[in-house]
Amino acid sequence: MVLTSKDPVLTVLSLSGGNDGLNTVIPRNDGLYWDYRPTLAVPEDQIIPINDELGFHPTMAPLKKFWDEGKMAIFVGIGYPTPSYSHFRSMDIWHTCEPDKVGTEGWVGRAIKTVDPEKENVLTGVNFGQGLPRALALPGVPVASVSDIENYGVLTGITGEEQRARALDRFARIYSPAIGRGAVMDYLGQTGLDALKGADILKTAPGKYSSNVEYAATPIAQKLRGISMVHQAGLGTRFFYTQHASFDTHASQLPVHDQLWTDCARGISDFFADLRANNAADNVVMILFSEFGRRVRDNGSGTDHGAGGIAFAIGDSVKGGHYSEYPSMEAKDLQEGDLAPNYDFRGFYSSILEQHMGMDPTEIVGGTYEQLPFIAK
Repeated sequence: MVLTSKDPVLTVLSLSGGNDGLNTVIPRNDGLYWDYRPTLAVPEDQIIPINDELGFHPTMAPLKKFWDEGKMAIFVGIGYPTPSYSHFRSMDIWHTCEPDKVGTEGWVGRAIKTVDPEKENVLTGVNFGQGLPRALALPGVPVASVSDIENYGVLTGITGEEQRARALDRFARIYSPAIGRGAVMDYLGQTGLDALKGADILKTAPGKYSSNVEYAATPIAQKLRGISMVHQAGLGTRFFYTQHASFDTHASQLPVHDQLWTDCARGISDFFADLRANNAADNVVMILFSEFGRRVRDNGSGTDHGAGGIAFAIGDSVKGGHYSEYPSMEAKDLQEGDLAPNYDFRGFYSSILEQHMGMDPTEIVGGTYEQLPFIAK
């Protein structure tokens, strides 16, 4: 399966830890914001206005151009019914689209299988970061996980597929007494060889890459540079995934949140500048989400786990605007002190899958949910 110049590509950026949506897209004309946040409210003269009601956190200045171009969509009050305040459980829900039970299949993994059911390309999905996020996990679906694209490989000291297959077999023999040889071999046999193939292909990407954009030396910027590198190499990847952390700002939120968004905004700006300079941006959409928002009232130094959060979509095919309604901060409307979610994240996923990726989202997200028309036809 060879990627054509017009095949849609999705980049997912997880703002892990629970991003404070209220201090990201700020309801700058709502007096309750200032009442609830005597310590953490962003000074009015530092907020970047984006319309009559809302404004960006000042560190998001590099992203303002996407809003001005009509290439950024904002979703407020995003979440799911009966929110969980556990990082692990809430992230699992976002990863698997299973709020009522513990899911084992990731939504991106299901999407990869839908796009490439015969596994013609072991690089249909690529994660930049350590490990494999649950969103990409699905038995039988190969996903490459890359920490450093320029020094990437699996069993790199062993040459030849047959020799590396024997190395995997020896590894399996070590663990088979504990969990059964069949289980080990089922996993390592194909998944391991797919990883080997993916590594051999991915290591060609740096040699094909040329850019005048100077990315920052931050982890998120380097991950996005790696995604750009693989995308521009034309290896057929349709889904990229990465994470930026940690947004769990119970204390010292002002400097921590500032730095997180400084790094994130610069990285995203450089990423799209790189793609646009190389005529590689027209089929790419990036979505950003976090597992939950933060509480409306600050705790004197930070904010605790909340409910309704915020998400974004950025790309040349995005119809920019403010989608969904900002949840009320009136005391009677709060949900245990939190913004009440008013837009199901599965509708957000459904919208991007159907409108951008051209896929039926029903089986991927586990049902039919309200879509918002933020992708240009």
